[in-house]
Order: sequence, then C-alpha cells, then structure tokens
Amino acid sequence: MMAAVRNWGILVGGEWHDGPDRIEVRNAFDNERVGTVVRGTEEMVFAAISAAETASLQAFPAHERYDVLMDVAALIDAAADEYADTIAREGSKTISEARHEPPRAATIFRLAADESRRIAGETLPFDIRPGSENRKGYYTRRPVGVVAAIMPFNDPMAVTAHKIGPAIAAGNSVVVKPDSSTPLSILRMAEDFMTAGLPPGRLNVVTGHGSEIGDAIVRDPRVRLVAFTGGVATGRQITKTAGIKKLLLELGANSPVIVMPDADLENACSAIIAGAFAQAGQNCLGVQRIFIHKEIYTSFSNMLVEATGRLKAGHSMDESVDVCQMIRLRDAERVDAWVNEAVAEGASILTGGSREGAVYEPTLLENVPSGAKLECDEIYGPVSSLFEFEDLFDAVDRANAVDFGLHAAIFTESLRDAFYAVENLNVGAVIVNDSTDYRLDSMPFGGFRSSGVGREGIRFAVEAMTETRVACFNL
Repeated sequence: MMAAVRNWGILVGGEWHDGPDRIEVRNAFDNERVGTVVRGTEEMVFAAISAAETASLQAFPAHERYDVLMDVAALIDAAADEYADTIAREGSKTISEARHEPPRAATIFRLAADESRRIAGETLPFDIRPGSENRKGYYTRRPVGVVAAIMPFNDPMAVTAHKIGPAIAAGNSVVVKPDSSTPLSILRMAEDFMTAGLPPGRLNVVTGHGSEIGDAIVRDPRVRLVAFTGGVATGRQITKTAGIKKLLLELGANSPVIVMPDADLENACSAIIAGAFAQAGQNCLGVQRIFIHKEIYTSFSNMLVEATGRLKAGHSMDESVDVCQMIRLRDAERVDAWVNEAVAEGASILTGGSREGAVYEPTLLENVPSGAKLECDEIYGPVSSLFEFEDLFDAVDRANAVDFGLHAAIFTESLRDAFYAVENLNVGAVIVNDSTDYRLDSMPFGGFRSSGVGREGIRFAVEAMTETRVACFNL
C-alpha cells in the first residue's frame, strides 16, 4: 500500500510557510513520488537565520531544554513505524535497516537531554601568578548562538539528531538544511519538536538544493557554527565560504579492515559483510578496503565471496532485501564506472559487479591496482576490495596510505597486535574485532585529514557548540 504523499512547507520562526516552487522527493528504485518540499531561496534562508538569532537572545533554561528533548524522544518512539516507512521510501535503506533509525534518534535526544544538565565551568586558580593573589574567578560555557546544520542523505534522522540535539542542549538555535533527496523524515521530526513545545525560532528547517542555498547559510556572519556531514568537495567549499566561525565537518572515509591469521574468521566475515554493504554501502563508516594476511587469504576471501553472494539486492520496501537501491541513479552509474575502470586496469571481480537501474550488486574485487579510485577515494557504494599482506606493519602502512582517517578495524586475538593497530592507524577510532561501521552515539566521532574537522558525540558536540566566558574578580 502506497503511503499518502505529503506536501511540506519550511519551518521558520515556529510557523510553516509555503513557497512558489517545489521539489519532488522520489524513491530511486521505482521513481515513486513520496512527497514534495519547498524549493528554498536565499530570502528564506535569511528569514530562518533571523528567526534563529532572535530566539537565541531569549531565555531558555536547562530544565526546559531537557524537557523538550525528552518529549521529542517519546514522540519519535510513538511514531517509529511511520518514520521507518518514510526513511525507506525516500532514502537508500531497506525497511529493516530503516526501523533501527527512529529508536537511535530518540536515544540521541535523550543523551543530549542528559548533557543539558551537565554544562558547567570551574574555578580558576589566579594565585598561580605573582601579584594575582587577591583575584578570584571562574569560567562558564555559553551557547555560540546560531548553529547551521547541513545534512547528508544517509541516516537522515540520526545524523540530524547528532546536530540538533547537542545544539539545543547547549542553548543554541538551529537552522537545518536537509539533503534534497531525504528531507521528509527531518521535517516530520521538526513537527515533533513543535509539538514538544520548543520555543519558536529555536529550530528552523529550510529545504532546497545545496547549490542554490548552501552558500547563503554558510557565509552569513550571524551563523556562529556550521555542522556539516557530507562529501569532501562540499567540505572544502564550506571552509572557503564560512569566514571566521566554528566548523564541525564530517567528510567521509575509505575505511580499512585488517584480518590477522589468529582472528575469529566467522565473526570477522559477518562483521565485514555487514559493514561493507549496509545502506547499499552509502555509509561513511563502511568497509572499503579489506587487508587479509597471506596465510588465510585464500580461505577467508572465499568465505567473504560466499557470504556476499547470498545477499539479495532489490527494492527498499521488500522485507527480504539485504541491499537496496542507491540514493540516485547517477550514483549507481558512478560506482559502475569506478569498478569498470579498476577492471580495465587489472582488477578482478570476485562477485557482483553488475547494475540494474539504481541497484548495484554487492561487489568484491581483488588485484585492484595502486592509485585506482577504488583504492584511494571513497566509493560510497556496495563495493569492497581485498588486499593480501605479509605482516601487520605492512598492513598498517597501506591502511594509512590514503587521505582519509575516520575509522579502521582489526580482527585479532593478540593484544600486542591490537595495541599496535590502535597506536599506529591514523584514524579517529580503531575498532577491534568488529566492523569499522560500529559507532556508539556518545563516543567522540570524527577523523583526520580529509575525513573532517572536530568531533561529534553528544558531550563533545556540546563542547564545540559552546564558548567559554571567564569571570575575574580583583578583590
């Protein structure tokens, strides 16, 4: 049964507004229209920032922030099935994958609510300096003011919660720009914030194409922090446009996994397959490069090929499907081109390697040549490459030989090898005996080099979204 198509407005200053032009949101598998949103303009962006700035000057005590965030979490739980249906229809998650996201978003808001009660400063020992013995003081943390949150298409609820939750917990106002492919669940979440009693202007949502309104959001001097999750090229553009303000940028990865000969291979296989092909591979934490010790290369690569071959690709609303359509046809075409390019340069396809519309088969390759896009860049699709190595030192060096550093993983029973990987892999997190795709929403999250700037994770994002203010008394 097809869900009803809803035509959404933009949320500015606590009220919903229409616009003259609209964007259709469609499912990439069958082109089903699942909703429409306003095609935002720069004028709409300025109005949203003005509403956010006005709201940020009003009192918003911690107990009210806590109550709103907790109430939103409860509202999301109550509408979890509706949210999951929307996510699967507008995006590139299977319906079974989509069902995990509403409870995750609710948990993120509860974590943020808890952090709203922990924002504190501390006293400062001024008497460490000669002549300052009569001075007493402290520092507090204050909200930055207006936060701009620019969203990707994957994990639309969870990633947005990671921006909105800490921002509101810290006492800020927010202007959200959803990805034009997956705006519907974010707009529905904004509706729940209004129901929960969030003061007008504390959350504003402007939909539209990033190429048309993105720069207007980023460059406005009233925006004091830009939180962005997305591609490296857009991240570079934001750093050029933003001016003097705080940036939280999560820009993707090319995540490596190292499999040692003493690893639990059954566990490694299932974790790697899940990490490589969940969400049709459109996941910044997805497994892209798999380094396998030479002693187990043949046997373990066969395990991976067999497990990958059992995955079913198809429509996101099909309960039996493991890997659904990619977010857009052109993304599946790009993945196909990258694979074909690697094959032309000498790579071998072990399984998969074919495309039907926006669905790209789960694919494993080996003998990918050095310098190929599949080795150096972020594929952001259901494709992983296998590499053989002789010793851990070589594997770590090769794992580090890209301009990304978000997550890495190692499978081993050796504490010595695990600690070597933790100390020497140049990434934001090293996961031992699990996929690179593992993330705890309260842990610091971010990477090195082209993987981004700053750290998310509720407490860490709250710190980024506040400024310190010192009080010094000369007694």
